[in-house]
Amino acid sequence: MRKILEGSHAVAEAVRMCAPGVVSAYPITPQTHIVERLADFKANGQADYEYVLGESEFAAASIVEGAVAAGVRSYSATSSQGLLLMAEVLFNIAGMRLPLVLSVANRAISAPINIWNDQQDAVTVRDSGWIMLYAEDNQEAIDMHIQAFKISERVKLPVMVNMDGYVLTHTYEPLDMPSQADVKKYLPAYKPKANEFLNIKNPRTFGAFATPETYMELRQELYEIVESSRKVINQENRIYKDQFGRGSGDGFTEGYKLNDAETVLVSFGSVLGTMKDVVDELREKGEKVGILKVRCLRPFPGEEIKKALEKAKNIAVVEKCLSLGNEGILGGEVKQHIDKPVKNFVVGLGGKDATKGVIKEIVKKAKGTDKKLEFIYPE
Repeated sequence: MRKILEGSHAVAEAVRMCAPGVVSAYPITPQTHIVERLADFKANGQADYEYVLGESEFAAASIVEGAVAAGVRSYSATSSQGLLLMAEVLFNIAGMRLPLVLSVANRAISAPINIWNDQQDAVTVRDSGWIMLYAEDNQEAIDMHIQAFKISERVKLPVMVNMDGYVLTHTYEPLDMPSQADVKKYLPAYKPKANEFLNIKNPRTFGAFATPETYMELRQELYEIVESSRKVINQENRIYKDQFGRGSGDGFTEGYKLNDAETVLVSFGSVLGTMKDVVDELREKGEKVGILKVRCLRPFPGEEIKKALEKAKNIAVVEKCLSLGNEGILGGEVKQHIDKPVKNFVVGLGGKDATKGVIKEIVKKAKGTDKKLEFIYPE
């Protein structure tokens, strides 16, 4: 059904159709509209999940951790400092192989205090063991959340779905909303096996104390499990596309006018929309420019990126996050897999506009020889 919805409300609708048994969160801008709408669904009798307002983000994460450990499909959402307050629990959830979906409305982190969008929050916990997906627009955010529950429950790992705060969460768009019947067909009820959840009749221990004799082996096992999730992510992207008729790429990356591109911009998140407009304009002038969209940050699609950029002469990574003392997060990771020069540009921190002019300047600079990290500001 075609609807005009705010991004946050659309995500809440998608989550409701995924039939979680427990929803717990703590309000933080710009995530709040998601969980407010989920509370409305519960209050109006449109959903039968347990809705628990945590006393903090740490508490909310702990509540859904316990719910999933007890065998119940669960969901939470947060942003910025709230995500950082959850950090201890995030590592525990992944380490205990608990399937969970968490929405992150990406927002700048302090200090100074800033409530506008960039992507510094989620990348700060990128090594926690979570699968990390990034939506370009609200349609993709809807589809990612539905896929996320399926992926999470198949591989027994938590999935974080990232969408840019305000730029997506508070923007109204015409969206194709799936029906409840179609979602149920794609995502059956969660039925964990007997040894995968806490049960007083079949006692289990999760996250037990590990000595040096076993800790390293267990972390290696988690590393290998995250790596093995690649196959499932690819499969679910294809299955979802076949059933709902939406989606492209391989689940990890997606090219835009990439086949003959000499200059390729690599990025993730909502800035891709502006980048596509610029590419279209430059193409009309005869410039061979293309885009490689990164859809999944963890597990990192190094081989997919390397293959996609084989023919590119000029490569520029554009991102809204930064590793202080090093370079851009995405830029640094792309460079690990590419045997040719990669230029790294940081834009849009703290909500600063990443305009067409900014992207056009990056295209020009991508053809230069300077390899240092550059911050690009709108005129």
